[in-house]
Amino acid sequence: MKKHLLLLALVATSFSAAAQSGTVASAARPVAAPVAAPAGYSEMMAATIAEVLSTGDPAQLQQLANKFDRAGTVAPADWHPAYYKAYALLINCFQSKADGDAKDKTLDQAEAALARARQLGGEASEVLVLQAYIHQARLGISPMMRSMKYAGLVNEALAEAKKLNPANPRIYLVQANNLYYTPKMFGGGADVARPVYEEGKTRFAAYKPATALAPNWGERQLLGRLKQYDAPATAAK
Repeated sequence: MKKHLLLLALVATSFSAAAQSGTVASAARPVAAPVAAPAGYSEMMAATIAEVLSTGDPAQLQQLANKFDRAGTVAPADWHPAYYKAYALLINCFQSKADGDAKDKTLDQAEAALARARQLGGEASEVLVLQAYIHQARLGISPMMRSMKYAGLVNEALAEAKKLNPANPRIYLVQANNLYYTPKMFGGGADVARPVYEEGKTRFAAYKPATALAPNWGERQLLGRLKQYDAPATAAK
């Protein structure tokens, strides 16, 4: 336990030191050599990702997004902190009771972080899926006013992600969500979404993250959706 606490303290100290020294280094030379992440970085990131995946509290999600910001100063060449910052802010928006303007500002921050992850060479299919999810959150703020714009943007991003990696299970979660909330008169609805959720379930069963930090979110949400289909039948018995 003491060893674990000491490790966390060392990583936290490295976060602070990197942030303070970064400005001096950038002033001294335009292009800095990549900085290796300190010992314990991957463990700290994995623990923070686990926190994001286990909470729906908007305030905690904001704190975790800030923590990923600090992690990015420790490993400036790693795309994962920016990616997970974007994801934490996205889930914050879904869970928040703030008004539409406030949610749009949060999503602006999420998109800026995602752009940073893309710039750092983030896995293209994962970046596109998260971009589609952000578009979906924009749509949810004002469905009547935004459906013409954002429904199409969601589909475009997902189509591109599927071209790059059709095995990515998160594609099917976001695609099915889009169909689920699309009115039947426009080709959507729960019945149309269900086989896409089922496809996602199959993809998740086969999915193996490439690394401990690779995106691995979405399965719990998808299985929760499928349970809703079974609930009426169970209740009728």
